[in-house]
Amino acid sequence: MRIVFMGTPDFAVPSLEGLISAGHEVCGVFSQPDKPVGRHQNKLQPTPVKSCAAAHGIPVYQPTKLRDGTVLAQLRELAPELVVVAAYGRILPDDILALPPMGCINVHSSLLPKYRGAAPINWAVIRGEKETGVTIMYMAEELDAGDIIAQETTHIDPEETVENVHDRLADLGGRLLVQTVAELAAGTARRIPQDHSQATLAPMLSREFSPIDWSRSGWDIHNQIRGLVPWPATSTDIFSAEPVKVFKSTLLDQGTDKQPGTVVAAGKEGIDVACGDGRLLRILELQAPGGKRMSAASYLAGHPIHL
Repeated sequence: MRIVFMGTPDFAVPSLEGLISAGHEVCGVFSQPDKPVGRHQNKLQPTPVKSCAAAHGIPVYQPTKLRDGTVLAQLRELAPELVVVAAYGRILPDDILALPPMGCINVHSSLLPKYRGAAPINWAVIRGEKETGVTIMYMAEELDAGDIIAQETTHIDPEETVENVHDRLADLGGRLLVQTVAELAAGTARRIPQDHSQATLAPMLSREFSPIDWSRSGWDIHNQIRGLVPWPATSTDIFSAEPVKVFKSTLLDQGTDKQPGTVVAAGKEGIDVACGDGRLLRILELQAPGGKRMSAASYLAGHPIHL
């Protein structure tokens, strides 16, 4: 099938690779503009999808606007049968959605209608979900509200971070996409309307979600920590004049009658802090301001906590 692919980050690469490996003619790739990197922001870093496309000799387009007619004209020239979107980071206007004969489909990293929006993997972990998955859907004017074609589920372990879940869903999305495109070509693909009354949102992340409120339950704090890795990361100032970032934790079996936010123990195994429900949360990895991410033991070697 002749396909235009639209995607930007690492999550989208397995989907692009899957289409190429399956023998589809990916005639063009659209990705976000390169971002400046480095201390002086004087170097441009290509997106992961752009790098993948370039390695396969596929033309790459990086428009800054989608509604001025330029992209529509480029798509008409490319003449795709199908447009596939995976974490592109832009909303497609109606004239683009209506262009390909077989429509525009999206690889979304949640079990829609749950977690529509920019950060579905993060919010599934933050809210303590036991499972999540990937949805392939037809794109519609409303964000992530199109008819479902296919879904596949995966378990979320209570100790794994969003980084682990992200990588697993990226691979799962690539495999499910290839299967779905084959079904579209054969005319056997399903089309199931979403139950909009069950929709939940996964808003864009920001640093406002970082501070830890130790009056919350241990599970809520643990889920917040593993759901915000590596950015924006959670933070706390209970044992430092400036907030430190917390990257990894675990809940202990024993409880405590100490006030929430009290450091109960600090040693080579970690930093144990009282939570609002009487549970102890052990901080395992953290980062001091201006420092590097490190184990709690390494942090304590340079920043001892006196109880």
